[in-house]
Amino acid sequence: MLFDFFPSRALTWYLAKTFVVRILAVLVMLVLVLMMLDLLSTSGDILAQPGNGEAELLRYVSLRIPQLVARFLPYSVLLATILTLATFNQNSEVIAMKAAGLSAHQILAPLVLAALIVACLSFAFNERIVTRATGTLKAWAAADYGPVSADPDARSNVYLNDGNDVLLASSIEGIGEGTIMRGVTFYERDEQGMIRRRILAPVARFAAPGWSLEEARIFDVGSASEREAQGPLVVAPGLTLGQLDIRRVDADAEPLPQLARSIDALKAAGRRTAELEGRWWHKISGPLSAVLMPLLGAVAGFGLARSGHLFARAVIGMALGFAYFVVDNAALAMGSFGGYPPLLAAWAPFVLFALVGEAVLIRTEE
Repeated sequence: MLFDFFPSRALTWYLAKTFVVRILAVLVMLVLVLMMLDLLSTSGDILAQPGNGEAELLRYVSLRIPQLVARFLPYSVLLATILTLATFNQNSEVIAMKAAGLSAHQILAPLVLAALIVACLSFAFNERIVTRATGTLKAWAAADYGPVSADPDARSNVYLNDGNDVLLASSIEGIGEGTIMRGVTFYERDEQGMIRRRILAPVARFAAPGWSLEEARIFDVGSASEREAQGPLVVAPGLTLGQLDIRRVDADAEPLPQLARSIDALKAAGRRTAELEGRWWHKISGPLSAVLMPLLGAVAGFGLARSGHLFARAVIGMALGFAYFVVDNAALAMGSFGGYPPLLAAWAPFVLFALVGEAVLIRTEE
């Protein structure tokens, strides 16, 4: 049994079904167009790797499409809202529903309910599929679309500090004392941050303490001379395995529980976690933004179509929706810099535009 806030069962089903079909149509159109453009710019890098061909292009598409779906689903909901309500207005269906005694909120209720279901599915899709695809694609891109280590704990392009000194590794494999770094560059710096020595090594192993560089080549900046190290060379004694385990946290590639554990580990090590906490909250508020879109785009569905203002109303609804995404990204960036608390950075735009959309709807239609 439906609440009185909803219209009849038949009308609720009709509105929700029409809305969902148009969300899917807009989403498919956006993803196909953007995927083709993305593939045009990336296919050259993929095919530049010896041995890559059509199978690797298809693999890239399969990993990239989930990211595009997750990113542009809220936009699709906004555009579908404007398209659906503008069509209803143009065909006088909104006038018929209002003549039957329905308020603007009752007309929008089935759309908001459908958007809530879409938001829940989007959250589950992001947690189960998008995070895995993102992690796999980033690791593959870091390897220049070549072979990637089968080690699940492998990481690419890692940057580490030991006081003023800097250690770079193109890849890290293994866990615990069996950790191995490959493609290592170590910069030994003085108190002013100037580089004194640069050391290159193909492999580095944990030496408890420090890291033992094998076949190292040392370039001395002061004398501008290069020489080979006699035997293994131990560097970065202050860089522990614990620091290495928590150094690289990719919020986009970790689901909520794993990201929460990473944040706790960083906090225990005294690291700054404001950016990651904001991203943690945004994993919830981001998909939920789909619920706002029927409210922000509602201005396109009301008013008299014959007045000639339908296009202007559609533009206003689109402007409100895109303004939300701009403010949301700006707030998330401010949270990353410490300007906003993480909770406020993730949720303030959602609450603000919910109030704005409700105010516009009440002011113009109720």
